[in-house]
Amino acid sequence: MARRTAVLLVCLAAATACHQAETPPERPSPVPLTSHGFPPDTATARRELAGLTVAWGKNWETYKRAEFGETWSDETDAPGGRNGCDTRDDVLHRDLTVTDQGDPDACVPLSGVLHDPYTGKELPYSYRRASQIQTDHVVPLGAAWRAGAWAWTPEKRLTYANDLDVLLAVDKQANYDKSSKTPDKWKPRREYWCEYARRWTGIKAKYALTVTPPEKGALFEMLGTCG
Repeated sequence: MARRTAVLLVCLAAATACHQAETPPERPSPVPLTSHGFPPDTATARRELAGLTVAWGKNWETYKRAEFGETWSDETDAPGGRNGCDTRDDVLHRDLTVTDQGDPDACVPLSGVLHDPYTGKELPYSYRRASQIQTDHVVPLGAAWRAGAWAWTPEKRLTYANDLDVLLAVDKQANYDKSSKTPDKWKPRREYWCEYARRWTGIKAKYALTVTPPEKGALFEMLGTCG
């Protein structure tokens, strides 16, 4: 994977690591940046939610971010993996409304706007400036750990942490507020409840993760707002 040379530090979401960047690396070839049929439609999400195993979280005290491997690794078979661009760049490329793509083969646009799903804010992005945009694991790593990821292989945890189906570009403060909370403890703006619940449920189903009783109730409530 092409790597940037040092000039500008761009801090990443939910991690202390930073990129060092001078010019965007080349994107070798387009690859799907989401799985086919993801997120599930409302009817599918309701069926998936009904089929999830209900259990209280386990092993919360053993969670460490390092258990999920390298931050934004391209070396997985998840959507967007092995395409020559790191995961965070793939998320930006997918989620921004681009105002300047620069080199059309570049991994990340030079500038754009994020229409933040969690708050409804419009957040500007510039490749060479710090921004209010972070990359969020919709089902946070800590929540996934408690719901079954503690028993996974290191390879599966690395795949999960870099699966574009699990990730969204969002407002930094909302990401901090959410932390590792489940939907019974934190929700985005009401207008996004439907898609948020569909995404959360789809991730839990994809990775056979458990849900707690309050979490399941909150997800059913949020799916009830779908048209």
